[in-house]
Amino acid sequence: MDYKKTTAPLNTITRDMMSLSEETGNVYETVRIIGKRANEISVEVKQELERKLQEFSSYTDSLDEVFENREQIEISRYFERLPKPTLIATQEYVDGEVYYRNPAKEKDKLEEL
Repeated sequence: MDYKKTTAPLNTITRDMMSLSEETGNVYETVRIIGKRANEISVEVKQELERKLQEFSSYTDSLDEVFENREQIEISRYFERLPKPTLIATQEYVDGEVYYRNPAKEKDKLEEL
């Protein structure tokens, strides 16, 4: 996913949890959905950062090379400036971009039929 184009805020903002949980009907389920998506985003961002930094890795690092590698420092700074995974996940949930399902609720619906 391209996190450069996310509309998530860079700072934490206060949200009304009751309005966020209208779709699920349960505040805790909403928090669980957002938390799981935040974990997925965190793993994706970490893998992308490691992949980009691996381009610069060499097996014979000396102190001089560590201080001279400005590109690696810029990549790290870019990833530090991205919104936190929780903020991205919350924005995705608000925008309706997160798919989720609850197998327990689906099982209850099937039993009613």
